[in-house]
Amino acid sequence: MANGNNTANEPASFLTQANALLRKNLTFQKRNRKTTVRLLMYPFALCMLLFLLQKLVDKELDKAENKCGCVCRKKEGDTCVEEVCGIQYSDLDQVGACAIPKPPEWPPLLQLPAPQYRAVRTDLLPLSDFPNPSCRTNGSCPVTMLFTGTNRTFGQILSANMIPSTLSINNSDIMGSLATNVFGTESEPEYTNFLEPAFFSDLPIYYLRSQCPQNATFSIPVQMLTTSTPQEVRCATGLRLWRNSSSEVNDELYKGYRRSNIERQIDEIAAGYDFLNSNGNRYNVSIWYNSTYKNDSGFNPIALMRIPRSVNLVSNAYLQFLLGTGTKMLFEFVKGMPQPETPFKFDLASLLGGLFFTLVILQLFPVVLTSLVYEKQQKLRIMMRMHGLDDGPYWMISYGYFLALSIVYMLCFVIFGSVIGLKFFTTNDYSIQFVFYFIYINLQISLAFLLASMFSNVKTATVIAYIGVFGTGLLGGFLFQFFVQDTSFPRGWIIVMELYPGFSLYRGLYELSQASFSGDALGTHGMRWGDLSGSTNGMREVLIIIFVEWILVLCFAYYIDQVLSSGRGKSPLFFLKGFQKKPPSSFRKPSLQRQGSKVFVQIEKPDVNQEREKVEQLLLEPTMNHAIVCDNLIKVYPGRDGNPEKYAVRGLSLALPQGECFGMLGPNGAGKTSFINMMIGLTKPTSGTAFVQGLDIKTDMDGIYTSMGVCPQHDLLWETLTGREHLLFYGRLKNLKGSALTQAVEESLKSVNLFHGGVGDKQAGKYSGGMKRRLSVAISLIGDPRVVYMDEPSSGLDPASRNNLWNVVKRAKQDRATAIILTTHSMEEAEVLCDRLGIFVDGSLQCIGNSKELKARYGGTYVFTMTTSMDHEKDVENLVQQFSPNANKIYHISGTQKFELPKNEVRIANVFRAVETARRSLPVSAWGLADTTLEDVFIKVARGAQAFETLS
Repeated sequence: MANGNNTANEPASFLTQANALLRKNLTFQKRNRKTTVRLLMYPFALCMLLFLLQKLVDKELDKAENKCGCVCRKKEGDTCVEEVCGIQYSDLDQVGACAIPKPPEWPPLLQLPAPQYRAVRTDLLPLSDFPNPSCRTNGSCPVTMLFTGTNRTFGQILSANMIPSTLSINNSDIMGSLATNVFGTESEPEYTNFLEPAFFSDLPIYYLRSQCPQNATFSIPVQMLTTSTPQEVRCATGLRLWRNSSSEVNDELYKGYRRSNIERQIDEIAAGYDFLNSNGNRYNVSIWYNSTYKNDSGFNPIALMRIPRSVNLVSNAYLQFLLGTGTKMLFEFVKGMPQPETPFKFDLASLLGGLFFTLVILQLFPVVLTSLVYEKQQKLRIMMRMHGLDDGPYWMISYGYFLALSIVYMLCFVIFGSVIGLKFFTTNDYSIQFVFYFIYINLQISLAFLLASMFSNVKTATVIAYIGVFGTGLLGGFLFQFFVQDTSFPRGWIIVMELYPGFSLYRGLYELSQASFSGDALGTHGMRWGDLSGSTNGMREVLIIIFVEWILVLCFAYYIDQVLSSGRGKSPLFFLKGFQKKPPSSFRKPSLQRQGSKVFVQIEKPDVNQEREKVEQLLLEPTMNHAIVCDNLIKVYPGRDGNPEKYAVRGLSLALPQGECFGMLGPNGAGKTSFINMMIGLTKPTSGTAFVQGLDIKTDMDGIYTSMGVCPQHDLLWETLTGREHLLFYGRLKNLKGSALTQAVEESLKSVNLFHGGVGDKQAGKYSGGMKRRLSVAISLIGDPRVVYMDEPSSGLDPASRNNLWNVVKRAKQDRATAIILTTHSMEEAEVLCDRLGIFVDGSLQCIGNSKELKARYGGTYVFTMTTSMDHEKDVENLVQQFSPNANKIYHISGTQKFELPKNEVRIANVFRAVETARRSLPVSAWGLADTTLEDVFIKVARGAQAFETLS
């Protein structure tokens, strides 16, 4: 796995790391193209659904009864020779579609409250000049008008002139008579001014008098097109009430407005007039009127048709004050503007766009979030970091990758919607849409990076994300939109609600949909940049809010990532360290280094004590010949749930020269993994430290990662990437390029038997457990790392693969002078690979040395085994006592016995002769004499350490 390129020993540059991650992401995207296509089908499906619904609506509106009709005025046989078209000759229901070149003239009317809603004396309006509530029983309640002004005498004269005392009807000109008198209606206005609903309903028309006479009801004929219908006319008494100030008028109007959000006006006052400072030389009037009469579309035509009459009344009253009662400014009629033929239009996509398109855009959020959480859950980002990937390239490429994916998604969404002709896209300015979508998807990606730090499980993140998607859409459509449309709702609270990104998105889409809906209905354009300055358009504030939030959330997400990053979380004030002088990164022995640290004082074996003294000397006299130097390394896990704190590593001191493979042996829970985690930066030591290539693991892990390889206990691989693609990615992170990279990958695959048969080009998700393990070993060794950590590298391998893997590790430490720390439970593996061994028990190093030294130091015995019948067990014991008086029986079952024989008391030749002699008289089934194994040493040391710990 040599690479033949010296650049592999140099840290990869920012651009090299970015290039490696970008290539990996593009390969990963290529492997998951089906998922991407399914993602792009989501907006396609919703747009198609809206398109088909729009077609159904258009088909319904295109029916003959919804078009402007025609009638035949002259026929010759069955052939029509004269046809007249237009609203004047067809069904009145077609008024919205037919051309109206000559709109009809309608008498000006006042908007009056219905008898049951007219103001009376109540708890809310307790004033004595209001009528008694009993008038509602016979429908005789008067129409109340409130008046005020600075000159009461003058104001009362004008108010008296406004309500006539007589009624004059010209039977030859009924409609003209309606214009010269004061008439009103309780009917609600329609969307179009072509029809005055007062003359086409079962509700009566009222004429206003200062006092209604007996039998004041009559009917008049109303001519409309070719038909004439009778219309009932009733008298309504006008009650004039004077108030001392405009605040009193306003207060009573407000109290009579409504009692709840669902009730109609119950104590309604028809109008209010404030003559202000008017006098004989000055005319200045303010008018209150009820603006709550609206049709289903929200349009309020009362200001066009019924308010002008109120203005005319007060103007005539002033003229009569100046020029006499016979003076009158005649208000003859009101009429709509001529209009061309207009087909019925109903843009469903714009109407539903706010809700539907919110779901489309928010769909990207779970995709980004789950991808980031997946890397966190599978520890893939940690794996990349441990092989040299810095945070800068990771953030730049990952953010850019998701941004590019989001842009493609949004472009497909807008382009497809435009191609099929959805007015939501075609009528609004594309530049506004681009700016809005671009800023929001950046905010969405930044928010995903921020929330990814709070999740560690993909399933949990997915569920929460989709709850947020659909919850935002529903709350936006059925709650937030209600507040936006309510003009009385404080604008400040709307802005506060828009601080939630989902509501900002909905508000922006709502403004676009409203602009396209009205633009299509009126035949104008949708939203343009100039429209953003309008007081009712909320797009401007939305763009400002999401832009500011994008910047703030992105910065905060990066900050949280640095502080909470697994294993290397920085201080919350890490950004201030740039102003501090950085201490030199080298072996050093500060005088205060161990202050506050717990130093474990225990009876150490000479070999362990010698290793500690060696570390002390190395710290005083730095040298680069040692790749790893651990100085009194301690790891303490705090107690939880009433349990005491756990000392996982107790004052470990270790010096590892270059080119050495150090094996860590120990029972489960001894602290081996905790030690490895501290060395690779997954956790920080409680006290003490370690130096790797002269760099401190507490402060310089980023530098250590550039020359480190890791084979973790569990394989950390991308399921959809091949073995070759994994090695290419990690090789680039180790600064391998060009032919050197290709050669290194080929040799790596060959060395771990993943080259032949195309195995290296299969996805890792299809590998067996052993193949994944071999790939993990190849990843840890590619790029000539100076230090490698292997946590049980041969677990799960068959004997042939294990022997091959051993050869790979041997070549790595010999050819490259790579320092290797290896943990294993295989004594055979430890003897074959490790130059030195350390047995770790209960967080402490119990012994250290090569295999022969440990056997000699902790062995010193032969193991004699003999199997006979149970009747002769005592004879075997006597035999053993003959050639070793100090023999110790260590095993006994069903005639099989084992004895430890001190080597200094036994000669092997004597044992053989004694056994041969004994076999003549004893039924010996089997016997053997073996030297001490490493496994025996391990068991002996572990038991002895545990027994000492128990006594302590």
